[in-house]
Amino acid sequence: MILPIFVIDAFTDKVFGGNPAAVIPVNNPLDEKVMQAIASENNLSETAYIDMSSTPFSIRWFTPTVEVNLCGHATLATARVLFDFYLPEDTEEVSFSSRSGELKAFKKGELIYLDFPADNPRPIKGKKEINEAIGAVSLKIYRGKDDYLAVFNDEDTIRKISPSFEKLSKLDSRGLIVSAPGDQVDFVSRCFFPQTGVNEDPVTGSAHTLMIPYWSKIFGKSQLSATQLSSRSGNLCCELHGERVLIGGKTAQYMKGKISI
Repeated sequence: MILPIFVIDAFTDKVFGGNPAAVIPVNNPLDEKVMQAIASENNLSETAYIDMSSTPFSIRWFTPTVEVNLCGHATLATARVLFDFYLPEDTEEVSFSSRSGELKAFKKGELIYLDFPADNPRPIKGKKEINEAIGAVSLKIYRGKDDYLAVFNDEDTIRKISPSFEKLSKLDSRGLIVSAPGDQVDFVSRCFFPQTGVNEDPVTGSAHTLMIPYWSKIFGKSQLSATQLSSRSGNLCCELHGERVLIGGKTAQYMKGKISI
């Protein structure tokens, strides 16, 4: 079996930045074991499979160890591949069916925006083990559908956090987000997902479905700028629209090829 494969760096305008994702278009669904094996072989935080035989296109995301319910950067990468190589040149929007319902991506200037469901944070008390895993005392802790969100005072604290991944892996969640107001942008973050085989994710679109509602309320505005402070770093343009969030970013193509299995 020969399959096309693309690697796109998402939420950046240059290769070796942002978050790399593999994108594999297929005309027929693959066996789950094969999809997981390819994702493990790719060893990227996410490999996206896009089924071109369905309308809207069906999308699934795999880390090196598990399938996940939602992934922003790999959806952004998939939209870039579809716009550049598979859809008519004048196409401005594409829709996906997924485990998280209907998702959309659309062009807006130099950016591609993701239209995702908002994840409204719920305050949590008595989570001492989260602060112990982070190695720092947060101001507040919230819970979303998949992740915990720990809020801090400033960007410098977020940069210096050195968590215990062993302790983080024992949390009852997909992972942990740490966030604070930014120096040059509205808010910054880092995201840790050892439960899924990704200790620190470079740029996490899905985590912003939780952070956008939180910071929108804090700052009293619906349009926000964000940076994820990983070693690769990435920038995001964020908007809150009721129960939906828009997450915009640039992309850079790293690789186009074929895999044989």
